[in-house]
Amino acid sequence: MIDLIGDIHGHADNLVHLLTELGYLRHGLGFRHPSRQAIFVGDFIDRGPAIAEVLQIARSMVESGAAQAVMGNHEFNALAFHTPHPAQPGGFLRPHSEKNIDQHQETLNQVPASELHDYLDWFRTLPVSLELDGLRIVHACWDGPAIDRIEQRQAAHGGVTAEFLTEATHPASQLFHDIEVVLKGPEAELPAGLFFRDKDGHQRTAIRARWYLPPGGNTYRTYALQADEADCDEPLTAAAAETARVYPIDARPVFFGHYWLRADKPSRLAPNVACVDYSVAKGGYLCAYCWDGEAEIDGRKFVVA
Repeated sequence: MIDLIGDIHGHADNLVHLLTELGYLRHGLGFRHPSRQAIFVGDFIDRGPAIAEVLQIARSMVESGAAQAVMGNHEFNALAFHTPHPAQPGGFLRPHSEKNIDQHQETLNQVPASELHDYLDWFRTLPVSLELDGLRIVHACWDGPAIDRIEQRQAAHGGVTAEFLTEATHPASQLFHDIEVVLKGPEAELPAGLFFRDKDGHQRTAIRARWYLPPGGNTYRTYALQADEADCDEPLTAAAAETARVYPIDARPVFFGHYWLRADKPSRLAPNVACVDYSVAKGGYLCAYCWDGEAEIDGRKFVVA
């Protein structure tokens, strides 16, 4: 029925291999399956050797009906990076700092400006989540009230417009907070003075939280959803526990990407919770889950390339 495909980040060879392994056949610029549909969980860009090819395949599949896709934080960041700041002449909603330029540089290098402008318009059409008959898809965190508020603001602004992005990148707005949670996942601040370094060597003072689980009885180490070790065995503070978005055990399965997980083989995080991002851009693999209507995720149905 549906194949959920994790963060691709410019790795077209892995994508082609995975789609072929899943039984998809070349169809125009993309691929098509005779009886199934792919769903991409976002993050097509900013890393890897073949960003333009990934965008071409994914967009072709979505526009032909062979796939659906949700927006990732890298697509949102790209929109903000290229949108002028209305109150800062010469500035942009995502500042062109050294760090932000470095994160986006591979996309700028590989995708001609005219094509990138067209893909940015396509990014605007991507929903932040999908709620289908029997399953849910989001890039980082399923937070129903936050998703509802994002959709309400999109409707108020007439879509993912410059005005919507301006509100969504203003730290004092509710929309900023909602976008951060849904596209980047809630984070729990470590106790004062503690930090770790992430996959890119950046110093981090907060963990990415296992938002779908009750926080009670957890330490920062056990509640961290990330490949980087959170070397802190102190119990979560009350403020850190507020990052929880506990996912009911009887809710329809939810699939997401974003978290750069590492494992010899993928597995579910809870009976109805699965991440399909296994760090293809950092020596891991591209991951898919073949969903056929089951209410409980089956570890045998992950496929990797």
